Amino acid sequence: MNPTTRKLPATKSTGVRMRQVSLALAPGILVMAWQYGLGIIWNMLWLIVLCSMVEVISTSLRHGFKLSMMQAKREYFGLTDGTTILAALLIGICLPPFVSPAILAVAALAAIGVAKHAYGGLGQNIFNPAMVGYAVILLSFPLALASWPTNLTATDGLTGATLLSEFRYRGGVTTEEFFIARGTANPNILAAGLFALGGLWLIQQKIMHWRIPFTILLTVGLLATLFHDQGSSSSLGSAWFHWTTGGTVAAAFFVATDPVTHPARPGHQICFAILVGSLLFLIRTQGNLPDGIAFAVLLANCTTPLLNRFHRQKITDSAAESGAAPERTHA
Repeated sequence: MNPTTRKLPATKSTGVRMRQVSLALAPGILVMAWQYGLGIIWNMLWLIVLCSMVEVISTSLRHGFKLSMMQAKREYFGLTDGTTILAALLIGICLPPFVSPAILAVAALAAIGVAKHAYGGLGQNIFNPAMVGYAVILLSFPLALASWPTNLTATDGLTGATLLSEFRYRGGVTTEEFFIARGTANPNILAAGLFALGGLWLIQQKIMHWRIPFTILLTVGLLATLFHDQGSSSSLGSAWFHWTTGGTVAAAFFVATDPVTHPARPGHQICFAILVGSLLFLIRTQGNLPDGIAFAVLLANCTTPLLNRFHRQKITDSAAESGAAPERTHA
């Protein structure tokens, strides 16, 4: 295992940390359930079961069905580290209520079976498993995932597909006219605020660092301010609008901070976060799918191995210049 790219601690410690992250997600999830009903909880329960099933099957296949089954049983088939349940929750907050279990099964297979275990299991994956699962079903079943409720006080989900789509294709009206005609304030403010509080608690607990989430939010805010155009008909939206729609806050604190799929070096983490924020804003405002979070994160994940290689090469070169053997680090 390469220590510069795989920073997860031992399994017991990982389980504790992942449970804390899941706990930090809980307030925002409860607000979503309050806004959209039990369909949000329905999705998450199905995803937890399906992702766990794929985890058990994949772990068993990787260990083999002969001599290594005892080891798989001792490890509870990979379920004790908490990453599977966390992936299920992260996929769930992106989805409208009452998604078909068949679609959720595809997401679970893509997230756990392909994005995680096809790369060797925990700590070896290049791409964020939750975003792989979500991106696969978003591209495969776009109409099913666009079916957000319209008979609730809040008319937009955490993914922001409805509100961002309406704003993107609003025609020749100003930002103010758009929200007046819509007749409601941004419904995601409360959920975004609770996700932010959960993220800040994780920073205070030293579960994550502030660099990535704050840099993503700052990048999105600066780009939005630059192209806000004082709210004209050609405006791409204010910083506040982009922060509180499309799950930007949840992605910044809970998705992009995945310790396996972001770079190890602090300076490289800043570069990674700037790339995520820039791609998110670009895809959201110029792409065909206004929900740009999953694609921004996955594209940025592609740079992580390269940035980590630069870091390793720098260490090697420095050691060679000093005439000493490069220091070995341990995972």
